[in-house]
Amino acid sequence: MRLVAQGLAGPGRAGGRAGAGTPAGAAAAAGVTGLAPAQVVRRFVAMQGQDLRQVLRAIAIRSAPGTTVADVRAAFDRGELVRSWAMRGTLFVATPQDLAVLHAATGERMRLREWRMCTERGIDLRLATRAAEVAVALLDAGPARRSALLAAWEEAGIGTGGGNGYHLLALLAYDGLVRFGPFAAAGPGDREQLLVGGAAPAVDDPQAALEDALVRFVGARGPIAPDDAAWWLGTGKVAVRAQLERAVADGRLAATEVAGERMLLHPAALPAAASGVTLAPGFDEWFLGYRDRAFTASPAAMAAILPGSNGVFRPMVLIDGRTVGSWRIPVAKGVPAGEPLLELAEPLSPARRRQVELALARWPHG
Repeated sequence: MRLVAQGLAGPGRAGGRAGAGTPAGAAAAAGVTGLAPAQVVRRFVAMQGQDLRQVLRAIAIRSAPGTTVADVRAAFDRGELVRSWAMRGTLFVATPQDLAVLHAATGERMRLREWRMCTERGIDLRLATRAAEVAVALLDAGPARRSALLAAWEEAGIGTGGGNGYHLLALLAYDGLVRFGPFAAAGPGDREQLLVGGAAPAVDDPQAALEDALVRFVGARGPIAPDDAAWWLGTGKVAVRAQLERAVADGRLAATEVAGERMLLHPAALPAAASGVTLAPGFDEWFLGYRDRAFTASPAAMAAILPGSNGVFRPMVLIDGRTVGSWRIPVAKGVPAGEPLLELAEPLSPARRRQVELALARWPHG
């Protein structure tokens, strides 16, 4: 069911992936949802985005067939999507409205944490206020490169070394003053994402908006444990459980049992047929959307995805919704350079391995 919820397969059929009756890897990177990139992200509420290259691909593979990374970038250029710090001090991609909802729910707590990091670096209220004034003045003229903001701060006597620039930027993001939006017109690979300013959208009823977001979160990842939703949001379990139980009671969500554990899902959720080979990028919601990843990957597969627990999550190979290893394309100066590298966590039959290799060869997103 998670494959369907995640937009990686269609219900009751191969879902465009390499399976029975489907040429191996024929559409190993084409979405089955029929959604535009911004619709995909809104369905997920937010998608982990600390690795820009990977999240662009995570959105593309869940969008309508034929969607390219350039199409996803265009959604940012139109202002439909933004990237900013949100829950747990992590960068996420969201719609501007959902980012405002998440900031309303978690921003105050995260800002306090970020402020502590700033004060540890000698940044006081006067300096932070001045940094905000400089940023607003710069971005009032239009989108700007991060380097331009850092240079403007330095010119104003605000030091950016030693991580100061990073933490000031995150602080202003939690204040709703800055976020990453459109892409620069030129550059290698996925290009640089520019900073934008302007007021964040208003959230008239924060609690109702958050409850709606949690329902969508579950719908895009279920079956999922309620406590996984609390972990994802970075808030207390009691309040999140109460909101989700209201959604179960009124039929917006349903409950089921998986391996003896009560989990939640969309009431119309359907299982996928054998979906064959599915490729997912690194830092993907298939893995990072859950605190408990035991239902997503075996210990051996986890080691292949996160070698040495170094915080760098590699792209994944899934077979019929089971994570069997990792893959990656070497990148030099922001562009692909070399043949895909495959690391399997379990043995595959020669025929199945050929399907994986063909899917890798046909991966269209660089």
